[in-house]
Amino acid sequence: MNAFVIRAAQVFDGERAHHDLPVLVRDGMIERVGGPVPDLPVVGSPGTLLPGLIDMHTHLCGDGGSGALDRLAGYTEDELDDVIERALRVQLAAGVTSVRDLGDRRYATLRWRGRRALPTIVAAGPPITSRGGHCWNMGGEASGADELRAAVAERAERGVDVVKVMASGGGMTPGTDILACQFTLAELRLVVEEAHAAGLPVTAHAHGTPSVEQAVAAGVDGIEHCSCLTPAGIRMSDEPASAIAARGITVCPTLGAIGEMTPPPALKEFLERTGSTIRDRIGQVVRMAEAGVRIVSGGDSGISPGKPHGMLAASVEWLVDGGIPAEAALASATSLAAEVAGLARKGRIRPGFDADLLLVDGDPLRDITTLARPAGVWLAGARVR
Repeated sequence: MNAFVIRAAQVFDGERAHHDLPVLVRDGMIERVGGPVPDLPVVGSPGTLLPGLIDMHTHLCGDGGSGALDRLAGYTEDELDDVIERALRVQLAAGVTSVRDLGDRRYATLRWRGRRALPTIVAAGPPITSRGGHCWNMGGEASGADELRAAVAERAERGVDVVKVMASGGGMTPGTDILACQFTLAELRLVVEEAHAAGLPVTAHAHGTPSVEQAVAAGVDGIEHCSCLTPAGIRMSDEPASAIAARGITVCPTLGAIGEMTPPPALKEFLERTGSTIRDRIGQVVRMAEAGVRIVSGGDSGISPGKPHGMLAASVEWLVDGGIPAEAALASATSLAAEVAGLARKGRIRPGFDADLLLVDGDPLRDITTLARPAGVWLAGARVR
């Protein structure tokens, strides 16, 4: 079927909701929205049609089990490909039609871009990290100006879509400090300057407040997590939120978890010592949104049992739980995500856009949990669920 009409009770076009808005799909594209329904097959639904979701922070090389990232260095190429393919298929079944991979093992995800019947991939390759730093086993260690220049140049030559840099330590890598910076400001600024000269955006992993402030000062385009961890707990004053907003930096807070998430030892110790919980971050993210910071949704999926692939709906749900309007929360995983990821024909239901679509049985604007229950998924106009 190369032409058909989807007639759902409601359409969320990436920005706002509409009623009685038939969507004509032809040859993998959205040809028309609204108007008279032509004599074509019709997919009717009492639910809501949305653009396919975009997971803005995933690790396709992670299998979602305990110690997922620790196993990366031991995989053969075939084993790594098996993990990546399974991850993509699970994402697609959940209505995620595009992903931004922000850390793989030695550029493995780049060879999966452009595959038919699988989600579109925006890839960073291995993140740039310090010697023995967070996710060092992905193969992206660099030290000093010359190595950092070479690291950015290598990524540009291999054709990555975005440069990822680990500005702080991370909870999943023993021996790193989640509160401390991994690079000097001059080094981080060098990464940004070299990447921008190559036409590439930079997004920085940053948990501790010093690394968040450093990333802002270095001129990054995005901050992942942006947890603003301090020795006293999760703290964020108005000043950093205003600075992030003023510089147009996008934040992907990687909210959401499935079931009871067991934090890695370093993070668990921090939470217990400061009397904090993972859900405390919701209020901090809402505060950033209220300050005008652009928020996109990504699950950090694939790194652990609490962060499996296909859990993006939980990330969006946590935003709504904090009081962010459902329209803005849905945009964080559709239209705004597409804009930030550089996916010009995705994330919206408009003529000329790719027919990557998600149908849910219900109204996610009233009950955001319906986003986790897809009734239909189309990729380039082909139904895959």
